[in-house]
Amino acid sequence: MYFLGIDSSTTATKALLMDSTGQVLAVAAAEYSFETPRPLWSEQHPNLWWEGTQKSIRAVLTKAGVSGDQVAGIGLTGQMHGLVLLDEAGQVLRPAILWNDQRTQAQCDEIHRMIGKELFIQITGNVALTGFTAPKILWVKDNEPEIYAKVRHILLPKDYVRYRLTNSFAMDKADGAGTVLFDIKSRTWSPQILHALRIDPVWMPPVYEGPQITGYISPEAAAATGLKAGIPVMAGGGDQAAQAVGVGAVQEGIVALTLGTSGVVFATANDAFIEPQGRLHSFCHAVPGKWHLMGVMLSAAGSLRWYRDTFAPGLGFDELLASAAEIAAGSDGLLFLPYLTGERTPHPDPLARGAFVGLTVRHGMAHCTRAVLEGVAFGLKDSFELMKSSGLGKITQVRVSGGGAKSALWRQILADIFDCELVTLNTTEGAAYGAALLAAVGAGVFKDVESACAAAITVTGSTLPVAERVKAYEKVYPIYRELYPALTSSFKRIHSLALP
Repeated sequence: MYFLGIDSSTTATKALLMDSTGQVLAVAAAEYSFETPRPLWSEQHPNLWWEGTQKSIRAVLTKAGVSGDQVAGIGLTGQMHGLVLLDEAGQVLRPAILWNDQRTQAQCDEIHRMIGKELFIQITGNVALTGFTAPKILWVKDNEPEIYAKVRHILLPKDYVRYRLTNSFAMDKADGAGTVLFDIKSRTWSPQILHALRIDPVWMPPVYEGPQITGYISPEAAAATGLKAGIPVMAGGGDQAAQAVGVGAVQEGIVALTLGTSGVVFATANDAFIEPQGRLHSFCHAVPGKWHLMGVMLSAAGSLRWYRDTFAPGLGFDELLASAAEIAAGSDGLLFLPYLTGERTPHPDPLARGAFVGLTVRHGMAHCTRAVLEGVAFGLKDSFELMKSSGLGKITQVRVSGGGAKSALWRQILADIFDCELVTLNTTEGAAYGAALLAAVGAGVFKDVESACAAAITVTGSTLPVAERVKAYEKVYPIYRELYPALTSSFKRIHSLALP
């Protein structure tokens, strides 16, 4: 018995095949690009995801030597927040507007005016940001009325793939919450938000918990993919919720930290915790009946890559970081702000800028390198502190993944700054693996998501905080916290200098 996890990301569709014990047999991917037809715009045609799904499924079955009729269930995941509009016949009306599209600030402001920012946060768990789905819908209404008049179905990227696989319209609750059209507490579409924004509730698909069956492979999809008609397709989850399942962050106290180009701090909650100012994202989890808080840093490992490429091009990361290990915690008073591409949590500010603060002639390259590592860790700690202040229980373990997690030095710095155990795991495939686990739960192989994670995911390494360095960082962190407020007005003035 085998299970497929399909991840429709911004740059590729990945298909992962695992057996009923959670062992990954093969992974295959089909790459594609996205378009930026105007500044700040980001679009992609949904057919790219369907073509990628067909190719990756056939490739992974071939690679594993498994026939399509041996697959017992499929879980879906993918990029969140993207807007897919279909007409009455299920035809795509325009290219999808993606999560990283920035054209909708006016619509975000309009949403806050129409509903009230505080009320909107209390219902949806979030402020209206340009990346979310709801303002994209209003943008189409305001700017493409001829398209909007034909809308009959609204989907997210992976749910368009679901439609092509099953001919069914459906969405999981985790991704649904990411549209900010959800009542986060009742885990379904908010009549109040939809009415206020004049979005027809009929356009919104039924929503399901992550492991629930949403449809079955159609004869047409079977012919296109090599699968057998009738295989169940489970709801799955948005990429961050599925990633958390893939690393076993499915209960309170265990936090998932993704240290990629961007950084994500993901904490499971048994209740719908809402940060009063909306500085943290609060969404439904892919685990039935659970929620999660999420903080997002735009330049995490991306900060280190920029630093290396700019100041030490051609130098390997291991060599670059070796000298930084010799520098004391706190980098002798040198701090780094990692806002190289603006910031999202806890400062939703596209004008925020990066900075080295505290430079003296005593500082060398090793100090600068360590300051970058520490600055990213301090920025991620901001999300942890917000989670604690929102009422979330004690954080006992951080499960780290992503390219930055390969550095033992960075893991130690993170453990010391968080004052918490940091662990690595046997799983590295993230969201696609989480989607496959959700499919196995839906098929009855495991009694629930927690059992699936306990059986399939094991800790492979542990980094514990060192008391002396914890105390050192406790003195530095408050200074770091003061820097953004102190520099905000300067960031705005710097931005104005670059305007024509």
